Amino acid sequence: MDLNPSRVALQIFNGLVSGSFYALLSLGLAVIFGMLRVVNFAHGAFYMLGAFVAYLLLQQFAVPFWAALVIAPIVIGLLGMALERALIRRLYGVNPLYNFLLTFGLALAVQDAMRLRFGIQGKPYAAPEQLRGVTNIGPTFYPTYRLFAIVFSVVVCLAVWFLIERTRVGMIVRAATERPALTRALGVEVDRWITPVFGFGVALAALGGVLAAPVYQVSPVMGADIIIVIFAVVVIGGLGSILGAVVAGLLVGLISALSQIFGYPQFENALVFVVMAVVLLVRPAGLFGSAEAA
Repeated sequence: MDLNPSRVALQIFNGLVSGSFYALLSLGLAVIFGMLRVVNFAHGAFYMLGAFVAYLLLQQFAVPFWAALVIAPIVIGLLGMALERALIRRLYGVNPLYNFLLTFGLALAVQDAMRLRFGIQGKPYAAPEQLRGVTNIGPTFYPTYRLFAIVFSVVVCLAVWFLIERTRVGMIVRAATERPALTRALGVEVDRWITPVFGFGVALAALGGVLAAPVYQVSPVMGADIIIVIFAVVVIGGLGSILGAVVAGLLVGLISALSQIFGYPQFENALVFVVMAVVLLVRPAGLFGSAEAA
């Protein structure tokens, strides 16, 4: 076991990078489940599509990273809204398992379609020129882009939490999706909010994909590699909890870093599920979840 300060700092920041992506994806899942009670297993596929949109924009149209950071989430968000209108909303009144199976099938179809078109080999995506190089963080130097990814993800997560929990728009959205009958009685058109909420959650996944593209290679299976961990993050934080998704995402990233620090990287994913089991034993609703959501 090597506890050299430079190595420890490096692994902790690596964990925070992973945690920032976990937080963004689990935040999108929490928004969708908390508002619509839909378990969206296709979330990893939307994350992958966000990365591929950024990659194709750069390769085909020379669109830089900064523009792709805006364009890709909008494109994938609109795609998510179209899928919600065409398929997912037909299953709102039935057992949630049907929505799970539908989105699972969508994830497999999208993944296989991208694999047939682009192959299994990962595609490199360069970080923007302004964020290349390294930054001195005290005990060691660390890639500047990865530091940017951590800060940007946390800022986005806090902004989403504030929007949903502390603004009038967030209050209307929560009321329209959690208590639709009462909200209709108050004169609010509920249906107009459901599709944008789903699209917004999907856009957050795509945003995570764009951010992850310069860190990991863009690959058709990148969503499948992360989605199981994301579900564990959502459960640890509490189903439907916005704050819980962010905190649990960063926590799971740090837990992964611990397995690297103590020399047991093969137990990285297992440790996450051990933590999930312990949390469920102590708090079945998750760290920040409500008993109603559980």
